[in-house]
Amino acid sequence: MTTARYAVMAPDVSPSEKVLEVYSPYDRRLLAQVETVDEPGIEQVLRTAYQTFENRDQWLSGEQRLGILKRMAELMTRDADRLTGIAVREGGKPLTDSRVEMARAIDGIHLCAQCIRTSHGEEIPMGINAASQHRLAVTRHEPIGVALAFSAFNHPINLIVHQIGPAIAAGCPVIVKPANDTPLSCYELVKLFREAGLPPAWCQVISTTSHDVSQALVSDDRVAFFSFIGSADVGWMLRSKLAPGARCALEHGGIAPVVLAPDADLEGAIPLLAKGGFYHAGQVCISVQRVYAPAGLAAQVAEGLARAGEAMSVGDPALDSTGIGPLIREREIERVHRWVSQAVSEGAQLICGGQRIGESCYAPTVLLDPPANSEVSCEEVFGPVICVYSYKDMDEAIDSANAVPFAFQAAVFTRDIDTAMHAYRRLNASAVMVNDHTAFRVDWMPFSGLRHSGMGVGGIPGTFADMQIEKMLVIRSDHL
Repeated sequence: MTTARYAVMAPDVSPSEKVLEVYSPYDRRLLAQVETVDEPGIEQVLRTAYQTFENRDQWLSGEQRLGILKRMAELMTRDADRLTGIAVREGGKPLTDSRVEMARAIDGIHLCAQCIRTSHGEEIPMGINAASQHRLAVTRHEPIGVALAFSAFNHPINLIVHQIGPAIAAGCPVIVKPANDTPLSCYELVKLFREAGLPPAWCQVISTTSHDVSQALVSDDRVAFFSFIGSADVGWMLRSKLAPGARCALEHGGIAPVVLAPDADLEGAIPLLAKGGFYHAGQVCISVQRVYAPAGLAAQVAEGLARAGEAMSVGDPALDSTGIGPLIREREIERVHRWVSQAVSEGAQLICGGQRIGESCYAPTVLLDPPANSEVSCEEVFGPVICVYSYKDMDEAIDSANAVPFAFQAAVFTRDIDTAMHAYRRLNASAVMVNDHTAFRVDWMPFSGLRHSGMGVGGIPGTFADMQIEKMLVIRSDHL
């Protein structure tokens, strides 16, 4: 069978000699080859995007952008099964979960269109003192400039929609570099955007020959907005390379904590926590990782999570019956196993899992009371591992939950409103879920990592706002 080949999606750019090979994380089958660009190619990409933005007479009107997004939603609906299949093969998220991602992505396109319809400026009060007499001041929104997006592997359809969709809605030319592990979904989506009527210069997709080339792209002063989804180390490093004045949004990982109050409904909580921790093999930035339970209930909670995890089918992500698919890379399996083994050697009790399944998967794993300084307690596992900790006092549990440099989404389970509000006020998080897992998200809500977990506010409306400036008009007239 001939291997698919994906060309650079940027006008007048010649590919380098280097080709990116994309493999299935489940069976290591070669899926496609993707052309890459080097520094001369990057220069052409930037020139195209910047000239597109600078030619204001050729900006896409609101009507044009709405029409493109409407057609895009129709095309994605038409090709939903095909796109889902590509995402499953290249990313390894189980088919049932990838279908949900596909539906979210289509809805995300509709949300982008809604942003255009509801975006507006405001009137600034004038005529209220001597200096402001005979004046009218209003604002309107304009695109910020060239947007650059580096994406992650774990949601190859929806993350791209969250980065490209708002740029199109805001009127920004956008350059996208998808994750090297999962670029195919991005290339396919941009093909559909072009079919929907988006001119090629308004969205260019590239894969680069090296990290140095990518960094040169980020540091260019023609980039006005940088969107990054990935690891904290890389994100903060790239932020330091941005040109003066460039805005950025960074979405990194977390070590999501859950506090179970003594009155928590464990029967209802455990299935939610198991799903939130083992979903996509734990490769989610807000995956349930640390669960704090009263000392008398912690073992029961750990055993309940173990039973729930062991009931999930692990294996081929293309099967409807699979609940947990592969980790994205071989070295990630080795790292997760090393961290789990280290925690056990340091005193954690292994309740379930702790071993590979086949060549590419890792068993859903539950650890009871790993040390606070163990890597599974203070670093993002990004694997199917849930840690349960015993506590005697709920405030001590909250202090432990807060004792890491990451803060993203957190959760508390309780039947008491005052307990819920107590935890909400004290947990370090940008969002606190009550009686739900930490991985809950809908695409119109604010979504933001704090501290090491990122900066800026994601979610489609938040990204749309970040990609615009508010430009004021002041009119002086004696008739005002």
